[in-house]
Amino acid sequence: MKVLSMIQPWASLFVLGEIKYETRSWRTRYRGPLAIHASLRTDKAACRDEPVFSVLAKHGYTETKLPTGVILATCHLVNCYRVTENSGESAVLEEGQEVTGNEYLFGDYRVDHFAWEVEDMTLLPEFIPAKGQLGLWEHPVLS
Repeated sequence: MKVLSMIQPWASLFVLGEIKYETRSWRTRYRGPLAIHASLRTDKAACRDEPVFSVLAKHGYTETKLPTGVILATCHLVNCYRVTENSGESAVLEEGQEVTGNEYLFGDYRVDHFAWEVEDMTLLPEFIPAKGQLGLWEHPVLS
């Protein structure tokens, strides 16, 4: 199965449904099953800032209590939209979707970046240890 590594807290916010889109500087043409991996790195400063701090706390997480180095969940990648506009407070995707609020604050919606849309996010009952890689990569246990 293809896997996408993400830095914490963004990986947990994504798999917990607090983020609808994962933003990247690159487009993928891949559509299909996708696993979400939490890298070993945690953006501790982001974890301390609002609204990230409060959203993590709602789920029982803090900057020191986030899973890292593991595959957290599986989902289905259904779309990849280019960001066409950014006002500094909201963004517009290529098919007209407007991104506001926490969704906007939790992503990187620079013009010409991409918003990956997934469906059917399913948290794994037991997280799978994995090193992770850049880009989309394959994990043999999930294949």
